[in-house]
Amino acid sequence: MKKFSQRHLLGIKDLTRDDIELVFETADNFKAIINRPIKKVPSLRDITVANIFFENSTRTRISFELAQKRLSADIVNFSASSSSVSKGETLIDTVKNILSMKVDMVVMRHPAPGACIFLAKHIDAQIINAGDGTHEHPTQALLDAYSIRERLGSVKGKKVVIVGDILHSRVALSNIYCLQKLGAEVMVCGPTTLIPKYIESLGVKVEHDLMKALQWCDVANMLRIQLERQDIKYFPSLREYSMLYGVNKYRLDSLDKEIVIMHPGPVNRGVEITSEVADSKNAIILDQVENGVATRMAVMYLLAGQQA
Repeated sequence: MKKFSQRHLLGIKDLTRDDIELVFETADNFKAIINRPIKKVPSLRDITVANIFFENSTRTRISFELAQKRLSADIVNFSASSSSVSKGETLIDTVKNILSMKVDMVVMRHPAPGACIFLAKHIDAQIINAGDGTHEHPTQALLDAYSIRERLGSVKGKKVVIVGDILHSRVALSNIYCLQKLGAEVMVCGPTTLIPKYIESLGVKVEHDLMKALQWCDVANMLRIQLERQDIKYFPSLREYSMLYGVNKYRLDSLDKEIVIMHPGPVNRGVEITSEVADSKNAIILDQVENGVATRMAVMYLLAGQQA
């Protein structure tokens, strides 16, 4: 039987292709379970998971919580804004206090890149990175690639363009690593100011013309403009950004093929994509949400299996 090679899930960079395929195969089983009348399995019945979120999150947090409940885990939820962190308590002290309550696994989101790696070196519990700063968001990349595999049959050989705020996006970096490990070609597209200078060293193509990028790709993954991470203006206005880099029905109809539209959410309708596109048959945005639960169930199940 195949085994997951990592003790934690800190980033896609650490995973092998076999690890990713194992997550997908496990997620297939869990997807069948969550679509039946009784959606619960006792797989994590004796495991306690702490969800520690130092940044606001709605979809990722709910997705992890739902995955944990489907696996029958015990759950501790922790929000930094209403905790002793706001009184100056350090990250390690906060987590050690939570672990003293005998927690087995920690799902953590933190604004500092590398926070999960730092934590993994100092505590015994298994860590799942739910997004660390502008670094990585591994479970989002796994569910995105899983969704492409589900819609197109395979990720290998597919052309995927990631459009938008690449500079501030942890989703982009994790997606690039994941897609390349699975044999896809990756392109990034956006204004020059939002494309990091190092990006070509990762083996991705760079395109600044949206229509050329859409004509090239099989899948377009549209990223949100992360205004909360931007300390300076990277483009004149959202309206101008939308005119140059937003996907609308006219742009989709003018292509000589059908492409798949993805979005990690939350969607800024009328900026990255119009409502017509978000709700069209091309979009698999709601499939991504459903697949997020199955994929996160798979990750936690595989990590918990190493405690046996």
